[in-house]
Amino acid sequence: MSLPSLTILTKRADFLAAARARRVSRPAFTLQMRKSDVPDEIRVGFTCSKKVGNAVARNRAKRRLREIARLVLAKQGQAGFDYVLIGRRETTAARPFDQLCHDLETALAELHPA
Repeated sequence: MSLPSLTILTKRADFLAAARARRVSRPAFTLQMRKSDVPDEIRVGFTCSKKVGNAVARNRAKRRLREIARLVLAKQGQAGFDYVLIGRRETTAARPFDQLCHDLETALAELHPA
């Protein structure tokens, strides 16, 4: 069995649709999830507003979010869903990486109950 591919969300309409869907908050980020139009892919988007900090801080936060998505969503995300990770001021860049991964795992477990 092959893992579903991760596709990056780029269209504003996809982000707006995810904003109206289910969400769960963790100390370092907020995860939004909605049923996707594409059944065989996991689509993921990342956003960090200017509240997170200057461009360097936003890019660092997004790099960390991209990496946890690559590691965790590829294994525990479900195909046919869109996920949007929203970074938070100071905590996204400062939280230990293993805790970030654990936060995403618990957020996914909450959004996809067994």
